[in-house]
Amino acid sequence: GPGKIVVKTLLDIDFPRGHIGVKSFDVEVVDEVGNSVPLYETYLHHWFAVKYIENITMSPYIKQSHDLRNGIEFERNDGACQGFLLPHYWGLGGESRGTHSNLPDPFAVELDNVQCKLRNGFRGPTRKLSLRYKIRWVDWDEHQVPLKFYILDSTDYVRSNGSTPIHDCQAEYTIPRNHDSEFPHVKKADIPMTKGGYLIYGTAHMHTGVVNVTLYGQDGRVLCTSNPKYGTGKEAGNEKGYLVGMSVCYPKPGSIKVEDGEILTLESIYENEFRTGAMGHFYIYLAEQISNKYLKEI
Repeated sequence: GPGKIVVKTLLDIDFPRGHIGVKSFDVEVVDEVGNSVPLYETYLHHWFAVKYIENITMSPYIKQSHDLRNGIEFERNDGACQGFLLPHYWGLGGESRGTHSNLPDPFAVELDNVQCKLRNGFRGPTRKLSLRYKIRWVDWDEHQVPLKFYILDSTDYVRSNGSTPIHDCQAEYTIPRNHDSEFPHVKKADIPMTKGGYLIYGTAHMHTGVVNVTLYGQDGRVLCTSNPKYGTGKEAGNEKGYLVGMSVCYPKPGSIKVEDGEILTLESIYENEFRTGAMGHFYIYLAEQISNKYLKEI
């Protein structure tokens, strides 16, 4: 109903089985008959999909008690944030409908055996809404190239313990209003990449008010800039004033390489307005190896 905030955790969702390569994962909020619900009616702050391994001997206990601490082992992505912060393989927010998730051939995310605002007193009708997701995949064979998925966070404060980097991602942050300046708010993080690879896909998860977000290499070269798309109408996917999409980078395979140990700089830029819960996450897919034919074409 109006004014309610819903947080759901869904286990064992319908998902393709077997040894597969996921090419895309798209999500939106829909009503009972499958119609797209606009953001000004129901705002989707964040969704994410996390891999986990389930101990089937504990399954009845988990379903009865809703206790995930026993019997489930989560598998995080290849990103560097500490502990289980930002662990997901797919996840966006209000910009989901307008942000492409398609990975170019022959690259894919390899999954093996996945079976393992209101007026006081207002009372509006209750609606039943759902999160609809669409997955595109291929059966895995020798022609597919596996990708590593990294989430980089512009709040990450990296320290060093000898040769080992220690990450301190905050996931979100508050932007204070600076009345002495009209310049936008900039958040930067320098993030060492223990393992590199060839950049295949890049995009950002941000919130309304974002100007853009850019990922730089250690030498200052631009690896990818993700720009916002704001809605201009009323229909779902084009809601006026809302962030409805972020642009995606598809560099020519083999043209951009992140070296092992390279320090990347992530720069998130928001408008100079007070806001809480701002995020500056950058998603990159890297291929550790690619075919020589791509390298010869560069």
